[in-house]
Amino acid sequence: MKQYIVDAFTDKPFSGNPAAVCVMESWPSEKAMMELAMENNLSETAFIVKEKTGYHLRWFTPTTEVELCGHATLASAYVILNFYELNQKEVKFNTLSGQLTVGRNGDLYEMNFPTYPLKEISVTDAMEKAFGVRPVKAILGLDLVCIFASEDIVKNMNPNQDLLLGIEGRIQNVTALGTETDCISRSFCPKLGIAEDPVCGSAHCQIADYWSKELNKKEIVAYQASRRGGYLYCRMEKGNRITLSGEAALVAISEIVAKL
Repeated sequence: MKQYIVDAFTDKPFSGNPAAVCVMESWPSEKAMMELAMENNLSETAFIVKEKTGYHLRWFTPTTEVELCGHATLASAYVILNFYELNQKEVKFNTLSGQLTVGRNGDLYEMNFPTYPLKEISVTDAMEKAFGVRPVKAILGLDLVCIFASEDIVKNMNPNQDLLLGIEGRIQNVTALGTETDCISRSFCPKLGIAEDPVCGSAHCQIADYWSKELNKKEIVAYQASRRGGYLYCRMEKGNRITLSGEAALVAISEIVAKL
């Protein structure tokens, strides 16, 4: 079985967000996929099987399967369009979040994702203790999005991972207005077995949606300020959808010899 390591939301290897992408003829057991994801120890390992209606895509962190992952979807599209469907400009994935379409536009891979209802919730003392700084505002969708007063606060934040487990959201995102981009953010995921996701695509279904409304802009350029860093180009669409775009860089191609 072929496995590809692709860095997403970057044009340079060893930056952006790395994902492992496994292309298979049939499904192994969930236990086997979980074990390989644990072995890879990346924020996501993607598993792909070709079916009659396109490709079926599933995502696993080192501890669990997730319903949506942006960077591993981008990485999966990069692999399919560059190694399996060379004459195609888009690929459709059937996923737990419905059918996701990814198209190639020059060096960018454009993903059409759903957005989520966002509601403002109260800022709590538990949030302040977990992040070390009190948020200006808190928004809850699929994940928690906390807004802070400046990008320096976001860049320099060192949250308490244990305390993050006790506050809202599958992922705890922090964001602020950017000076060189529309917004800056980071994504912490201890509930998924990941201290910090280097560049989180699915989080920007909420982060970009929030800033689009705040700034009255249809298109948002976002920077994820992790140690690796990465850029996302976000465009709000009709019908509660968003287009997330980014580049990708191939790091490795390997053969999985262990029996799954």
